[in-house]
Order: sequence, then structure tokens, then C-alpha cells
Amino acid sequence: MLAVVAQVPVPYPSWLNTGDNTWQLVAATFVGLMSLPALAVLYASIVQKKWAVNVLAMMFAGFSLVLIAWVLWSYKMGFGANSIGHGVSVVNGVAVQHDLTGVGWVKHFFDNFVGIPGSISSSGAESGQAVSAANTAIPFHFPTTTLAFFQFVFAAITPLLFLGSVLGRIKFSAWCLLVPLWSTLVYGVDAFMLWGGGYFAQEGALDFSGGYVIHMSAGVSGFVAAWVLGPRLLRDRQHAVPNNLVMAAVGAGILWLGWNGFNGGDPYYAGVDAAAAVINTNLATAAGLLVWIGMDAWLTKEKKPTFLGGVNGMICGLVGITPCAGWVNGQGAIAIGVICSAIVWVAWNYLSKLRPFSKVDDALGVVYTHGIAGLFGGLLLGVFGNPGMLEYGCGNLSANGQVLHTSQTAYGATTAHCTPFSVSGLLYTGSAHQLWEQLRAAVWVIFWSALVTFILMKLIGLVLRGARYKDEVLEVGDLAIHGEEAFPVESLAERVGAFSMAGVGAESPASERVGAGRESPSAHPGERLPSGEPDS
Repeated sequence: MLAVVAQVPVPYPSWLNTGDNTWQLVAATFVGLMSLPALAVLYASIVQKKWAVNVLAMMFAGFSLVLIAWVLWSYKMGFGANSIGHGVSVVNGVAVQHDLTGVGWVKHFFDNFVGIPGSISSSGAESGQAVSAANTAIPFHFPTTTLAFFQFVFAAITPLLFLGSVLGRIKFSAWCLLVPLWSTLVYGVDAFMLWGGGYFAQEGALDFSGGYVIHMSAGVSGFVAAWVLGPRLLRDRQHAVPNNLVMAAVGAGILWLGWNGFNGGDPYYAGVDAAAAVINTNLATAAGLLVWIGMDAWLTKEKKPTFLGGVNGMICGLVGITPCAGWVNGQGAIAIGVICSAIVWVAWNYLSKLRPFSKVDDALGVVYTHGIAGLFGGLLLGVFGNPGMLEYGCGNLSANGQVLHTSQTAYGATTAHCTPFSVSGLLYTGSAHQLWEQLRAAVWVIFWSALVTFILMKLIGLVLRGARYKDEVLEVGDLAIHGEEAFPVESLAERVGAFSMAGVGAESPASERVGAGRESPSAHPGERLPSGEPDS
């Protein structure tokens, strides 16, 4: 007879696994740091100094806007347990995928198109166990808030990435409208389709951490938005000198190491595959960086290894391995880093001279380092996917979903009731089936991202009577838009102060006071900073 134990206070329910919950929150924080400060510092340091504050302001505003939208309605669109067409719904507390066969592809597609929007801000939603069709095989070992925050930082970084395409001319107000709308209508749909148990997930397309949903979508959307906006000022394009390469290195370094959480957190459990994803991420990144530096040193007219080229190669490796990280081995990871970096290097140096790329001012080349690298990374999963790299194996679970008495042999063995999950690519099976599914999903993401971004940019332009600033504002940059400068010159304050004391102060508009007292360094292309760098 079992003894009755008195109820006592406990810190969490038995379905929660502290290791999984802790790793997921830590991984999410790593990914958050990739946006703030990493991407903000990187972008703000490689643009002209007159745009640094504008980049920082749009980064922080975009991050905040996505979070509010994510909690109030977008999370359930991408990761909710119920789709609008009820192709996915909750049955006995578990998200179940319906209509997998026999209903026709049109019904199957639209029944599994996007989740039903809804808030997760209530006490019940924040404290209950996570339930999503993103993972129907194994119960989540953490609450909805952990899953929601982890997925939020992915949602947040995506529009911040394509800010690199449109900076230097997009209105701050246009950006603040574009981000939540784009995150809802593009990211929410693509996330559900590929990650949330939607149509392409059910068809067999895979994206480990966002090569398609995040990077390719950001590259395509940024390219289309840049096309609609038109180019930066001619002088800005001809004199695009980075303002601080040392700080750019800081941002790039945090971005690289933050990616350990980006890919390491996506198995959703602190297990073997998370560790494999982390090491593969770093292998591909190192390979990509070295390839780009080598190609710069050997194949360009200057024959010089460049730091910014190394950063581009680093990003290509990171992006290329993202859709594959836990499903390829180390050799595959190195190959993916090499291939993606080499392809993007060629595109950057040669494809950029051909239409339509030569006619669109993608300021930081996001369509290359994220769009093209994400595309080829996703396709290469269909080649290098290794059936020996198990994301989930077989074993015994307790009533609360915790792993019990599972040996390494049992974990990798197929039984009548369980088949370990891995990906089988062309290189190992001779079959192009996975490659075909990857291609279908890529075509969808490119189409949907381009279409919706084009419509949103046109609508925002109509609402705001133009989505880009006038040329006179673009000539000045940060001071005209935000009234701030990243690197204010002390003599400027003295000049403004002198005018203020002379009576050009409180009665005059701020723009008149600043304009009257400021000899803009950007008006003198030959002037040099104390560091010796051209002022830009």
C-alpha cells in the first residue's frame, strides 16, 4: 500500500524539465543578443557615420514592435496549436495534424496555411505547458512563455536583417509600420508553413533554424523593399565608408557566438543534437570566413584579404548551415560553409553587375549574404542530410514526458512503435526526394515574401505620402531625422551655444538653430577626421 504524502510547495509541475527549460531560455537570450546589440552595432558601424543613430533607432524600435505584436497575436499565427482551416487542432491536449492525405492539395494547403491569431498574455497562457504542432512527437518540457520567447527573438531579427537593404532612405515612420505588418503577414505565414506544423512541414520540407523562414525571406523582402524605395543618394552610394571597423568587429563577433543559441536551441531539448548543431555551426562559419578571405586575396584585382569580406564569409557560413545544423555531420557542415561562401562571393562580385541586381540599391547586400546563402543552405540539406545525425531517437518516457532508462543503442534503434528522426540526403541515399521538397518550399517563401513586401511598401507609401525621406533630409541624415549624432563634435555645441546666446535660441525652430550653427562636415568631402578617416 502506497503511503500518502502530504502536499508541499513545489517550484514547477512535473512536466517541466529544468535542463531543457534553462537551455531554451539561455539560447533565446543568445539569439536576442544577436539583434541587440550585435546586429545594431554591426550595421551602425559599417554605414556612414551620419546614419549610425538612424540604424540604432530603427533596430531598437523594430525589436520592440515585433515583441508587442508577437505576444498579442503573431505567436499563435506561427506556432499556435490551431490553424485557420483546422488542418491543425488540439485533441486531448495535443496538437494534431489532420487531412494529411486524400483531400486534394488545395484544401490541404489552405487548411494548413497559418495559425489562428490570439494573445498569450493571460496567466493561464503564460504558465501552462507549451503545446504546438511544431512538435507533435515529444511533449515540450517547458511552458508556453519559454517557447514564445525563443521564437520571438527569431521573429525579431528577421526584419532587422533586411533593414540593411533599405537604410539610408526609408522613413522612420514607414519602418515602424512595415515591421509589425511584415512580421504578421510574411513571417507568421512562413513560420507556420515550415515550422508550426503547416503545409510544407507536412509535405516533408525542413528548415532547422531559419535558412528559409528567416534569411532567405529577409533577403528577398529587403531586395523588393529597396527596389520600391529607390536608391540612396548618389553621394552616399559613392562614398559608403564604414565609420568604425573595430566596433563592427565587436558586433560581428557577438553575432557569430550568439548563433550557438540560434541553432543549438532549435531541437527544443538540451540533448545530443543541440551540441552537434553548435559545433556544426562553428565549423561552417569558420570555413565560410576563410573561403571569402582567400577568394578576396587571390581572385580580386587588389589581391588583398579584407576584414569586411571576412565578415561576409562568416555570415554566409552562418546562414548556410542554419537550415541544416543538426541534420548534417561535421564534414557536411564544412562543405556547406565552403559552397555557400564561394557562391555568394561570385554573386557579390559578378551577379551584382547584371539586371535586376544592378538596378536595385541593396545597401548592405542582404539579398546575397542572407537570401542566396539561405537558399543554397536549404537546398544543400537535400544533399548532405545525414541519416546518422538523429534529432530525436527512441526510448522510454515517463507519464510526465521525461526520458527514462534509454541506452545509446536503444536511442538509435528502430522499433515497431518508433523510428528515430533524421534527414536522408542525396549523398547518402541516392534519392533527390528531400532536395525536391526543399526546392518547393524555397519557391513558396520567395514568392510570398516578395509579393507581400511589395504590397506593403506600396500601401505604406500611400498612407505616408512616400516611404522615403526627401533629398534634403537624406543629405544631413541623423541630425535632421533624430536631432542626434553618433559622433558629435564638441565645436558644434559651442557654435550652437554661441548662436543661442546671441538670440537665435528658444524662439527659433530647432532645425533653424542647428542649421544656422552647423557647418556640416558632410558638405566637405575632403575634410578628414582626427583618426585620418574620410568624414562621411
